[in-house]
Amino acid sequence: MDLRHLKYFLAVAEERHFGRAAQRLNIVQPALSMQIKALEAELGGPLLIRTSRSVELTEAGKLLQVEAVRTLEQLEATRLAVGRSVRGETGRVRLGFAGNAVFSGRLMQDIRAFRKDYPDAELICQELPPQLQKEAIEKGTLDIGYMPDFYPEHDPALKYESIGEWERVVVMSSEHPLAVEKNLTIEMLSHQPLIMYAINDADSLLDRQLQSLLGDSLHIGWRISSSLSVLAMAGAGLGIALVPAPLAKMALPGVVYRGLNMPELSANLMMVSRKNEPSATVLAYLNHTRKHGFFSS
Repeated sequence: MDLRHLKYFLAVAEERHFGRAAQRLNIVQPALSMQIKALEAELGGPLLIRTSRSVELTEAGKLLQVEAVRTLEQLEATRLAVGRSVRGETGRVRLGFAGNAVFSGRLMQDIRAFRKDYPDAELICQELPPQLQKEAIEKGTLDIGYMPDFYPEHDPALKYESIGEWERVVVMSSEHPLAVEKNLTIEMLSHQPLIMYAINDADSLLDRQLQSLLGDSLHIGWRISSSLSVLAMAGAGLGIALVPAPLAKMALPGVVYRGLNMPELSANLMMVSRKNEPSATVLAYLNHTRKHGFFSS
């Protein structure tokens, strides 16, 4: 017994007439009669009582009609569910993010747009430092990361796509001597204890740039893991920090932001994912973000 037999049988059971059922199925009546007889032979007994004018169901036929309807409805539900999964309409996307993704508004923008078109997809968000995001994506415990691009060398197994770029500003205590300046020059940072993100090290792009600009006057006093900690330490007067301009939207007591006219020290935001991503839902998120937001590889 296969699905074709069930569809043929239901057509006859509902029409109560072989001719009308054959017309509905778009097959010739003798072929339909042969299929029903084959089904009855397989099940070991009659399903229909045939008369010259109509068809009646036996008790076994009535039972088969109920079960056939249930089976075909379940099959259709399965087909629809699998189709939605293939299109990425259901499933899960695990997102990692750093502070800049929030302060710039980009993370919320992408999530809102995706949720509007894919309301049944599950989104899980987790704040993680960039290096931990990268490791989690490689291990398969995270799908997509929103993170700054600290290193010029990229992992060949991952895809890096730029989704934002901003100038850096200087953050410091309102009592810092440089706070009286509206805009700073790079020379003013000489010998100042800088509060850097922990991900930055001697091989990072920003460290290389600052070393080139300041030489021996570069003084890195601290390396901190989160944007909030960087702002807190700067506000406490323990040093100054270079942060992406969107962070200046965060108004904190005793903290001031000053301009730094150094476009070459710009901060960017990357969306990082696996190159050979198997999940249709993750691919749907990436494609949706590319379609609705600024993207450049």
